[in-house]
Amino acid sequence: MFAVYAVAFLCFVSAARSAPLACEKLLQPLDQLDPHHLDGTWALVAGSLNHQPSMEALKLRDSITMYFSNNTYTQINRFADQCQYLRYNISVEGGAFTFDVGNRFNLTGAFLYTSCPDCVVMQWDVKSKWRESLDLYLLSRRREVEQNEMQEFKDQLKCHQLPTPVLMDPTKELCPEEESRTAAQTEEGAAEQKS
Repeated sequence: MFAVYAVAFLCFVSAARSAPLACEKLLQPLDQLDPHHLDGTWALVAGSLNHQPSMEALKLRDSITMYFSNNTYTQINRFADQCQYLRYNISVEGGAFTFDVGNRFNLTGAFLYTSCPDCVVMQWDVKSKWRESLDLYLLSRRREVEQNEMQEFKDQLKCHQLPTPVLMDPTKELCPEEESRTAAQTEEGAAEQKS
């Protein structure tokens, strides 16, 4: 009987030691990110944050497209047949980034490690008078990722103690990159809703 307890204890100690090492790797910010690697269109595959009202707002979106071009970041949210276009300037230095949101709130973050070859993991640190949150987003050039890639992202969330992610439905249509005059919502109104 003692042997069974000893083996169980050793397994527990081994698992406890490997978890921090795994988290250390999964939470590692990238030292350098080639800005040209970001250029183009990315689909949000999954996201999680520790601000419950914002988590609920994320669930209302049918799809989210993120488009990077020449220090400009455009987030395109689809709500049924409506598209919302939010444009910001973004500064990327090494693996860290800062959004210019006109002093409405502070949004900084980092790109984290991922083994997925056509993915990026963005960590957002959001601070405003309405909200303080840590957000993690998995973006890919594809609409869905392999099971092992999703599991790696879920492990990152566990390391940050973030809730189960909101998964985007890959069958839902993405909005076009160019905004039409009738479907667009102004950046100011959208920023107030997001904060």
